[in-house]
Amino acid sequence: MSLPFLPGNSFDRKLGQEKFHKSHQFDQSNNVSMWVGETKSGIGGERLLGQKAKAQHSKIPQGQGNAAPAWVAFDRQVLRFDAFFQEAVHEKSEEQYRIRKCKIYLYLEDDSIQVIEPQVSNSGIPQGTLIRRHRIPLPPPNDDQFYTMEHFNIGTEIMLYGRTFKITGCDQFTYNFLRKTGVRVNPPETKTPDDPYTNFRKGIDESQQPLRPYEKVDTLKQFLDHDRHVLRFYCYWNDKDNMFGDSREMILHYFLADDTMEVKEVIPANSGRDATPMFLRRARLPMSGPEPLRQPGEATGRTVLNVFGPMGHGGRYILDSLKTGAVHTEYYKENDLKIGTEINMWGRKLTLCDCDDFTKEYYRSKYGVSAFTPLNYRGEPSPGMKREWPPYTGFGSEEDSLCSCMGLLPKPPRRDFIKFMEKDRHGLDSNVLRFVCRLDTTKPIDIDRRFIMSYFLSDDTISVFEPPVRNSGIIGGKFLERNRIKKPNQERFGTELSEYYLAKELYVGSRVNFHNHMFILIDADEYAFRYMEKHAGEMPVSDINLIVQKLGQIASRNMEQIKEFFKRNDPEGTGKLEYDLFRNLMVQLGGSNLSEHEIMTVARYYSDSQDEKMPLEGLVSVVQEQLRRSNFENFAKLVEGLSSYDTDRSGFVDVELVRKTCRAFHLPLPDDLVRALLFRMEKNAEGKVNYVMFVGFLNWRDNAVTLPQYAPPPTKIDEAWTGSEKRDSVLRVNYAALLNTLFPDQS
Repeated sequence: MSLPFLPGNSFDRKLGQEKFHKSHQFDQSNNVSMWVGETKSGIGGERLLGQKAKAQHSKIPQGQGNAAPAWVAFDRQVLRFDAFFQEAVHEKSEEQYRIRKCKIYLYLEDDSIQVIEPQVSNSGIPQGTLIRRHRIPLPPPNDDQFYTMEHFNIGTEIMLYGRTFKITGCDQFTYNFLRKTGVRVNPPETKTPDDPYTNFRKGIDESQQPLRPYEKVDTLKQFLDHDRHVLRFYCYWNDKDNMFGDSREMILHYFLADDTMEVKEVIPANSGRDATPMFLRRARLPMSGPEPLRQPGEATGRTVLNVFGPMGHGGRYILDSLKTGAVHTEYYKENDLKIGTEINMWGRKLTLCDCDDFTKEYYRSKYGVSAFTPLNYRGEPSPGMKREWPPYTGFGSEEDSLCSCMGLLPKPPRRDFIKFMEKDRHGLDSNVLRFVCRLDTTKPIDIDRRFIMSYFLSDDTISVFEPPVRNSGIIGGKFLERNRIKKPNQERFGTELSEYYLAKELYVGSRVNFHNHMFILIDADEYAFRYMEKHAGEMPVSDINLIVQKLGQIASRNMEQIKEFFKRNDPEGTGKLEYDLFRNLMVQLGGSNLSEHEIMTVARYYSDSQDEKMPLEGLVSVVQEQLRRSNFENFAKLVEGLSSYDTDRSGFVDVELVRKTCRAFHLPLPDDLVRALLFRMEKNAEGKVNYVMFVGFLNWRDNAVTLPQYAPPPTKIDEAWTGSEKRDSVLRVNYAALLNTLFPDQS
């Protein structure tokens, strides 16, 4: 009899309950709708009647410290167990079952299991991973649960997908971990059952006695010593005896690593033969080829003798230790190959005619061969026919017309793009050489006309401009359009390309013919002079070394005349001379052998243009700026070179020796600037300069002087330059320094 349902007479278990949600009972697995609420709780999270909590993961005791999830606390921690299982073998008399050993891995982070069977040689069984890593359910009827750490112990049996595994042991980490979690680990199994068939096979192998070991030929040492070492011979095959045969050129490669050969045919152009990659593939080449095909078993490493009995079953045989029936084939070796030797390449006779440098050095060092005279197998080369191009038609440029004759598809002529990028205008560097020129004529109206000729280094084009002069009666402006100009006296419609004026043919004093207008170059701007002096290797008229050699030959024949000239024009013996007087002397001595540009180059190099009004700091700033731009830093070696002349260790050296050392170290400074700096240095009673102070002023790295007001102005093109300005860059020439360079022994 139950109590009445009245207040105070009933017990409501939901009294005070705040959660009344229902658990999710349905879900999808592999796109299949199914009921998953078997393990779900009831309303409000309470268990249903008769429902028990099922362990989903291993129960590991909580340790000290912060509680971390399993996938963090047990990351890369694995329990390893040694186990085996027995597999039945049907329909085989040699064995009825097999014992297969394996290892079981339990990953603590997610209770996943992996079973791996170690590899056993000659087992014939696919081994390796038997069960991939995943969570394995318990056998029915508890297949809704999974294996956890509590199911594993030594001596227990577990069933994984129908196979019973017997755990026989574990590693030390697994043993310690189980002990810490409170598991009583059983002692390991003393002996794992042996596989009877494996023992049977092992007994058979141990009972066998080898009749005679095979002969082992060790080729590893030869391979390691001569890997990638190849002998190359140039040879030919004379096939002229056959119909339509000819002499065919070959290249033979002998590989020292394994004594193999390959032959490649050199197919000339338009020979009509197919370009095969290889004439003979790489293999060992027998000396007596072609050989008949061997019968099966004839060429073998073992030979037997029939003692008695019929052939086949029932007969008795013994091994032939003397190898009386063995077949030996001789192959070509490296010592069989030499120049002039004829080798048999499967019935074709190849004659070795020459070899490369590596092959010669190999035979010279190993066999002492010194004669490598090549054989002339190619004969006299046939005279090649010179390819003649049709004459120029007059349409377009000559290069364009020539490109239309080189193929069926005409292509435009290719420009020298690299030269264009290097010699195009870059900032203040114009790469344009400008000269002042006049007409070579006797007409009074044209004698005083002046022109500005510009040579563009990027594409070798020339333009001529005439500055307008008031009240001259001649309209100035563009005289010649920018274009390349041909040299005179060339055939207009010829088969060869015409020659054009180049930069090295334009200099002060040269005479040029521009479309039947004769011009004489009488001056140039400062940029042209500096560019030609900087690129003296391309401009012979600006190479001071060549000019000094030429002057030395001229001065050696006119010594008395030179001394008398200097004594008459420099009675005080200052060693300096006006530029006009110096030029007159050069013209008298050199005549037509010295051009006007060469005279100006010498005068600029030995000019006495030092400005005593400029402070020493300003001069040093100019010098250091030029050295910094040229990235010259060899100051320590320069001091060592100068100290070799300081025999008394006084710190002073002769001025000319300092200049000579600067030239030896290729100091990127003009000679007049060096002399100007030496003039300001400390000197002793003998006139020698303090070279340590001199190098200290040059050292822009350690003793930098920054004076922007004395920085050298950049050499740039002046668009308004007409050439009519008076040039005063070279006023006086230090002829004493020039004489010391020409005659160092008489200084």
